[in-house]
Amino acid sequence: MARDCLGKVTTMLHARFLPSSASKCERPRSVLVALTVLCCIGLQSTSYAAELPRIASINLCTDQWLVTLADPDQILGLSPYSRDPARSWDPAKAAQFPKLSGEAEDVLVLKPDAVLAGRFTKRATRELLKEKGLRVVEFDAARSLDDVKKQIRQMGELVQHPDRAAAEITRLNAAIAHAREVVSRRSYRVLALSRRGWVPGGDSLMNSLLATAGLSNAAADLGFKLGGFASLEAIVSLRPDFLLVSEAGDVAEDEGRAFLLHPALEHFYPASKRIVVPEKLTVCGGPRLSEALDRLASELERVAH
Repeated sequence: MARDCLGKVTTMLHARFLPSSASKCERPRSVLVALTVLCCIGLQSTSYAAELPRIASINLCTDQWLVTLADPDQILGLSPYSRDPARSWDPAKAAQFPKLSGEAEDVLVLKPDAVLAGRFTKRATRELLKEKGLRVVEFDAARSLDDVKKQIRQMGELVQHPDRAAAEITRLNAAIAHAREVVSRRSYRVLALSRRGWVPGGDSLMNSLLATAGLSNAAADLGFKLGGFASLEAIVSLRPDFLLVSEAGDVAEDEGRAFLLHPALEHFYPASKRIVVPEKLTVCGGPRLSEALDRLASELERVAH
């Protein structure tokens, strides 16, 4: 490659920079060598960029890490919900990339080097893509922060940017340390409560997030593994120090939201007893978990005063 570069640069610059006298060639020759090096570096960079894998994602959670860790020109498309304001972690950023249908047909047309999917992504779609010879990389739902870190490393290796993955892990560790420092001032029992009374169990990402920060998950007393629906009476009888909810406000758009605004819960758990961490930050083991931990810490500081 260096010989080809030298030939190209020599052809371009010979007439202008190379004098007839050999004794006067030293300075132009230095310029020529420098330009040759730059040419080779440029060609190597172009070759490296061309070798990076081109990837499509058909899962909302894999969308997040792909956009965070890959170069934009590596991303061939994102899942159908990538731009959904109610589900997406960053609809505006996702809108910069093609939106896929979630079916196999439009993915096959793209001919990606790899397709990212979740274990719960439509099985027929995953199997068809594999049958057509595509590499399908399936990610399990993260149930702990250790799972999250493993998936960050896995994605970093897949997109060939392990340095970016390491930076994200460093950012997550810093958020964990900050949350622990805030929680260390006083330990609390917290009950994460979602629409219709859903609470996450001991084998869930939310439980890991609370435990890692140093908080106790009050739902442990209910005996749920992954999670389940708790009655109003059970929630009140648990007597957690705080409820962790995904949104504040006093408007019930539907029955699911109305549960959280029941007069009994309002009486025992007014705004001063509610920690608000938007569900978008925690629904996937994605890049916004660091923000979720920071939000958790700031909310604890708010309600503790």
